[in-house]
Amino acid sequence: PAATAPAARPAPVRSPEIHADGTVTFRLRAPTATLVKMWGDWDGEGNDMTKDADGVWSVTLGSIPPNIYAYSFNIDGLTIADPANGALKPMRSPTSSVLIVPGEPPVPINRVAGVPHGVVHLHDYDSQSLGAARRLRVYTPPGYDAAKRTRYPVLYLLHGSGDNESTWTEFGKAHLILDNLIAAKKAVPMIVVMTDGHARNSTAPEARAQNTSAFAADFLTDVMPLVESSYRIRADRDHRAIVGLSMGGNQSLLIGLNHRDLFAWVGGMSSAIRDPDQPLASFWADPVSKKTPLRLLWLRIGRDDYLLKENRAFDALLTAKNIPHDYAESAGGHIWPVWRSYLADLAPLLFQTPRSAR
Repeated sequence: PAATAPAARPAPVRSPEIHADGTVTFRLRAPTATLVKMWGDWDGEGNDMTKDADGVWSVTLGSIPPNIYAYSFNIDGLTIADPANGALKPMRSPTSSVLIVPGEPPVPINRVAGVPHGVVHLHDYDSQSLGAARRLRVYTPPGYDAAKRTRYPVLYLLHGSGDNESTWTEFGKAHLILDNLIAAKKAVPMIVVMTDGHARNSTAPEARAQNTSAFAADFLTDVMPLVESSYRIRADRDHRAIVGLSMGGNQSLLIGLNHRDLFAWVGGMSSAIRDPDQPLASFWADPVSKKTPLRLLWLRIGRDDYLLKENRAFDALLTAKNIPHDYAESAGGHIWPVWRSYLADLAPLLFQTPRSAR
């Protein structure tokens, strides 16, 4: 019998495609799908895509402001990254692709000619408290290697539940934000430590419930001693800050407020504060300590963030107890463009005289 010719491979689709007029087209080949939507950091509502005769779904969006965004496709209920885009957002389970819209973003995340760059170091370590192999990243500022006797303040910067220790640099561009702020003399040179916030790898509900305490144990008994013995860090509370976003915001508040002997600067971005009473019992017992006063308690949340109610409640609780803090709401939701802007706003305040707190 005559040999059957192999089926022709479909032509690859181009996605995303940024047009000269600033519009962006996203495409996905899914001939058997019945409904495809595209979700991006710039639009919390999602966008329906339409299918052509070749089974390619597409949507063209109006001008998207310059920035770095995450987006994904939802095919009949299944969320996936863009198969045509090799740039994936660093996540525990990668389901988002990266869109870079060129131009001047509102936050200094671009590489700028003439600006000295720091170094991002990757560390593997064995956590004694967890009995597991772990990873963390450390940013050292420009000039660190040359300034052999200089010691630096340290910012411990924590990520959210969907992310890992690489997300703050690979997607959040924390190192470039610090490079640019330091070069502009808006922030003091500092070391930044980015840990893995997932101390329990299981997705079981009981493991998630145990994650915060397990992470705190790893952070206090493994991460801090490792980092502060390996780098020239000013290891006192006035030169330590702990700040995080979402899950990491909750972790930073619990660790920082319960250990004011270690941290004078504490912050939370879009913090996942579910129940502040019991975990912060030691803090509430002596919230305005004369021995270990906070230099800054800094809280931010977007008005479209699904954690807005919880953050407003925490602000109200702090206000009712006359605890000095700096709370503000911004435009935006639970997305990275918002958190980058928060880091750019916060970094210049750290290790300097804070603004008047509420």
